[in-house]
Amino acid sequence: MKKNAGLIDRILLFTLIPSFFIALYLIFIWSPVEKMMGATQKIFYFHVGSAWVAFLAFGVVGYYSVRVLIKPRLQYHINAGISAEIGVLFTTITLITGMIWGKSSWNTWWTWEPRLATTLILWFIYVAYLFVRKMDGSMEKIARLSAVFGIVGVINVPIVFMAIRWWNTKLHPIVFGEGKNQSGGGIEPDMLVTLLFSIFTITLLYTFLMRKGIEIEKMRHIVKKAKSKAIEKLAG
Repeated sequence: MKKNAGLIDRILLFTLIPSFFIALYLIFIWSPVEKMMGATQKIFYFHVGSAWVAFLAFGVVGYYSVRVLIKPRLQYHINAGISAEIGVLFTTITLITGMIWGKSSWNTWWTWEPRLATTLILWFIYVAYLFVRKMDGSMEKIARLSAVFGIVGVINVPIVFMAIRWWNTKLHPIVFGEGKNQSGGGIEPDMLVTLLFSIFTITLLYTFLMRKGIEIEKMRHIVKKAKSKAIEKLAG
């Protein structure tokens, strides 16, 4: 089993490294420069890819949170926690790249536009979730409490996605799915290829980080358990 896990990790890593460089080539050399925004538009590929992975990560948190509430298991608790940490990281990247985009496009670093505001709320919910997991108390109680936060957070994900459609903001562009035919503003075919490959690469990175994070967290729990046993033995 461990042998297979090691093989999967190596395959992921050896796929991720060339994909990363190909994605950089597509973004900075192959894809055309957007006429209105110029080179700043390149941030779009990192911004959308990070947002997608953040949504995916929080979806995974929601899934394992429900499983924790139905049948508490340490494995589910660990999976949800690692995915939340990665989700917070990519939401932070999404917010930062969004601010850079905003400065170039709207001439301001921040505005209380629906998509930005709901994304910030999502970030706060999952930062709170991570703090709850660090609280003192029984593992079962913390797992259940954090699972509730995890589910509340994932409910906010579709709100973030739909915010610019429901509140009809004119600031945040709708690239896909706008109007009756759901075509949106659309992008050039070369840009679309670059965007899809960037999303693929960042998703690979999420998968790799998730697997390594779970492995490290399991080891931490084993060490913690062994330490507690050793202390009890010495005290007895």
